[in-house]
Amino acid sequence: MLKRRPKGVLEIGWATFEAAWTGRLEHLPHWAEYPDALVERIGFRAGGGLDWRLSALRTPRPRTAPWKIVVVTGAPSWAEYWTGALATIGQDREMWVVDRPGFGGSEPAEAVVDLSVQAQALSPLLDSAPGQRVLLVGHSYGAAIATLMAAAQPDKVAALVLLSGLFGDIGPTGARLVELGRRIHGVIPRDLRNAITEVLAQRPQQPIVREALRHLSMPIQIVHGDQDDFTPIATAQALAEDLAAIGNVSFIPLPSANHFLNEGPPDVVLALLEAAIASAYREPEPAPSLSARLGAISKQVRAGLAGLARRPALQPETLGSNSAEV
Repeated sequence: MLKRRPKGVLEIGWATFEAAWTGRLEHLPHWAEYPDALVERIGFRAGGGLDWRLSALRTPRPRTAPWKIVVVTGAPSWAEYWTGALATIGQDREMWVVDRPGFGGSEPAEAVVDLSVQAQALSPLLDSAPGQRVLLVGHSYGAAIATLMAAAQPDKVAALVLLSGLFGDIGPTGARLVELGRRIHGVIPRDLRNAITEVLAQRPQQPIVREALRHLSMPIQIVHGDQDDFTPIATAQALAEDLAAIGNVSFIPLPSANHFLNEGPPDVVLALLEAAIASAYREPEPAPSLSARLGAISKQVRAGLAGLARRPALQPETLGSNSAEV
């Protein structure tokens, strides 16, 4: 009998070594949990003229679903940790979760540290059937890549979700794991090695990501758990406040939730995705006037000087599971 999917830092670390020794691409094969009628693995050619074969898990559908949900995963990038959501999502949704370049079943063997190159490679995921709309989701390290994908092809993305996004700042648990990985970089398996290499090279690229966000017009939801010790919620909130003037950004703090909402009950993360889809149907608000923008900035300054507390979180409570993906 196959064991349950490994969770937690120690279990996933051991499973990564075990998978490397045996040549297995997934820590627990997706077919051991769900039949191919629910979740199937598929390969596709990278975009941007890159000669890489990429791998993803998707939900097969007999007919075109009105919405295609594309998930760009974190670091390390393992699509199989989204199988619960993939298997649970309704028939009126199609879902793809990718092993990013350098991870799992995707080429190349080495790390691809340039966020723009990752975005180019993953661009075919935004292709959709006639009449189908795309919800793009970036988790953790994948949030920056999803942002650049949306910026390169804004006409193909109806809404964007940045889930537990890594925006340069690493929390205490994440920092300890990155430092440990840096010290033993030469002896750890490919996926862990590439994850450390990516994260160490991400921070200098953040200005490009933040500038791209300022020019996006589709609804953007920044979702973050207040117990996230891999990527600080304060950084996500500050980013949302910096983007508040453009009018299409929502910040959703999740009480008692950690970094790995995808490993919690599938209904929780699926409800968040449905909320993002609903936001794409709302009428866009008119762009704020210069005086309104200045007023918003003035209000933020006054609030900061007065030491006002953050807005209280009004979102549903949920708990994620500890894992080792940043």
